[in-house]
Amino acid sequence: MAPLLASITTPRSPLALIWQDSLTVFWGDWLDLRVRVTQIVSSGLVSPLIYIVAFGFGLGSSLRPGSGLPEGYNSYLEFILPGMVALSSMAISFGGTTFSICGERLFSKTFEETLLLPVHPLALHIGKMIAGVVRGLLTSVSLLAIAILATGSWGFLHPLFLLTLVLNCATFAGIGVLVGLRVKSLETVGLYNNFLIVPMSFLGATFFDPAQLPIALKAAVYLMPLTYTNLGLRAAAYNPAEYPWYSLVILVLLATSLAALGAKQFASQQD
Repeated sequence: MAPLLASITTPRSPLALIWQDSLTVFWGDWLDLRVRVTQIVSSGLVSPLIYIVAFGFGLGSSLRPGSGLPEGYNSYLEFILPGMVALSSMAISFGGTTFSICGERLFSKTFEETLLLPVHPLALHIGKMIAGVVRGLLTSVSLLAIAILATGSWGFLHPLFLLTLVLNCATFAGIGVLVGLRVKSLETVGLYNNFLIVPMSFLGATFFDPAQLPIALKAAVYLMPLTYTNLGLRAAAYNPAEYPWYSLVILVLLATSLAALGAKQFASQQD
């Protein structure tokens, strides 16, 4: 009895309270997500499968090692498959999080209930971000199975690969939280998607090796978070010994910075 009373009366650390509150916020989103798992998985597969067929089998059939294909890869399909995982997780983590918050703010008008929760603003951001991470991972599962079957490489389940994937989802879910809190209409969400997500999809080292670019273009490409995800996922899948640890550091810093900005936004949010 004494240990039980001690556990009840002993105050928990602020970080433990924030984490518990974050899970509570996430659980509210999960109750909605769990009935739409099939829809989330299938919707996130459409674009990657089109890219795989068009670029991996179409364009990729004309590329050979030493003639346009980066060294160390047997086929262009093998080269872009990690990028397809990164691309899909980025789009779903960002889009799903943004539209979820927008729906609560602009249509169902239930977002005020979230703001009234007696929790730290950081817990609100982390809870929404975790929901975005789960969306991205749900979509990635099928792509990981396709990648393993296509390449025979179990490196797609390497801990570094999975960690990089989670950080990628956290980064773009964090961006989605900020966008969802600030936009005034769904048309504005489309602008963010067209000017942020779409350019990053094609210029974020998904379809090419940034090392082969001119210096000016290389500088622009390395400003994009997706570039570091792609570099990390490729190395983790095929050659973990050469994993670029700076990619992991940059993704952690981005996710942390976005969490701080999200907490600040939640603290001053009025809807």
